[in-house]
Amino acid sequence: MRLVYTLLSALAFFTLALASLPAIEVVGNKFFYSNNGSQFLIRGVAYQQNFDNSTNGGSVDYVDPLADASACKRDVQFFAKSNTNVLRVYAVDPENDHDECMKTFEDAGIYIIADLSEPSTSINRDSPEWNLELYDRYTSVIDMFANYSNVLGFFAGNEVSNNKSNTDASAFVKAAVRDMKKYIKDKGWTFPVGYSSNDDEDIRVAIADYFSCGSLDERADFFGINMYEWCGDSTFKTSGYEDRTEEYKNLTIPVFFSEYGCNAERPRKFTEIGTIFSDEMTDVWSGGIVYMYYEEENDYGLVSVSGNSVSTLADYSYYSKEMNSISPNLAKSSEVGAASTSTLACPASASTWKANTVLPPTPDKNVCECVAASLKCVVSDDVKSKDYGDLFGSVCGDMDCSAVSGNGENGTYGAISFCSDKEKLSYLLNKYYQDSGEHSSACDWDGLASLQSTSAAASSCSAVVSSVSANAVATSDSSNSSGSSGSSSDSNSSSDSSSSSTSSKKSGANISARPFSMGEMAAVGAMVMCFVGGFTSFLL
Repeated sequence: MRLVYTLLSALAFFTLALASLPAIEVVGNKFFYSNNGSQFLIRGVAYQQNFDNSTNGGSVDYVDPLADASACKRDVQFFAKSNTNVLRVYAVDPENDHDECMKTFEDAGIYIIADLSEPSTSINRDSPEWNLELYDRYTSVIDMFANYSNVLGFFAGNEVSNNKSNTDASAFVKAAVRDMKKYIKDKGWTFPVGYSSNDDEDIRVAIADYFSCGSLDERADFFGINMYEWCGDSTFKTSGYEDRTEEYKNLTIPVFFSEYGCNAERPRKFTEIGTIFSDEMTDVWSGGIVYMYYEEENDYGLVSVSGNSVSTLADYSYYSKEMNSISPNLAKSSEVGAASTSTLACPASASTWKANTVLPPTPDKNVCECVAASLKCVVSDDVKSKDYGDLFGSVCGDMDCSAVSGNGENGTYGAISFCSDKEKLSYLLNKYYQDSGEHSSACDWDGLASLQSTSAAASSCSAVVSSVSANAVATSDSSNSSGSSGSSSDSNSSSDSSSSSTSSKKSGANISARPFSMGEMAAVGAMVMCFVGGFTSFLL
């Protein structure tokens, strides 16, 4: 059987070099090739150099792994030799040219699964938002990848909620999943959108259920877990794999290891690979992505790269041997019954799970622009965004600021909670000004605020402004969720959380969060005063 599998793999590789790759589709809890209905198991490698930490709220430099054509051509042989069919990339620049890299990997039968965020523009677990800046970032990445056939799908978040203290942030990530699924559907595309979680024992079951539950429009299309439980010469039972398989056996969407490869012992022998692709797991699991290609300070690399020279490490030899030894039994999509469209019941609120099933509204550029144009009292243009926090605190100490905030635990979201911090702060300053009888002194704030002339609003804007005024705080179901994409150029305080893994069993593999979003922290009134910174696999 292994010889047949190897020969078919070689045939598939040759065939795919001559044609575009077939799309991968989700049916029930598995991935399948759209052209022949054969199960697709992920044989992946994380492909991105590590990021530097950032704590100042500015942009974080990162190396776009799909923009360096020479590196892609240099590395593809090592992926081909290790039976790789998926690469995970954590951050890409949609303005870069990715044609050569994508073609290089397409010719090798390799699909890409990409995180939609980047270090300075992602959902911050400590102060979560789903706003216009994030919406525009995520859709721009999707737009860029839409031109290629070898796209497996997208992660709308990575380890955002990573313990029981911040599960409310998952509501914002699930809103991102919902909106990106709708955006893709409206464009006539079919890419799946999912989530990548860490392996926290308190929330690992609830968070998988949460992203799998609800309507087909809201639930994630797949669920990844960054798991490092199998260390050294372990077994299906002693590693914890048996327990995790039991816990996830009822998930109605594909689940896979979005990262794996414990490095407690080196070289890593990857004895788990035979089990991952065995009958014990392939009915529940859809393969996995080994962490990672590049050897760095965290000691998780398969190869060492110096300039254009690549040296394989012992880890690569063991990994390649194991990956070329697998012979999985694959399902057919025709075998999947009515359960393919079923969803789970959402997890109940508990001490370890707080995320509400009511999600934040879809960011709407029109709402923000209409509201901003209607304001008389606004934050002065020369006020730096880093100074918004104190002003938010002062204003919210005197009035209700819930119109600009969102609460993923109780499921209430301000009518303009998705707008930029500047727009939200100006909205609050204007409300204070109005509540104070529109006296000029009420729009000064020691020169931090100023009056502006307003022009007659179009009838459509008048209706929007009236709706915002009447429904300052609303749930997603009663809010405008038309989903109008647009730039949020004034928003300089993007929420963000790890866009690369922050698994507790890894060291030096983090994308750090930016400072907390001042706009969201402001919404809790006095608390803001304590705020500190805001391939066809292979056909069988």
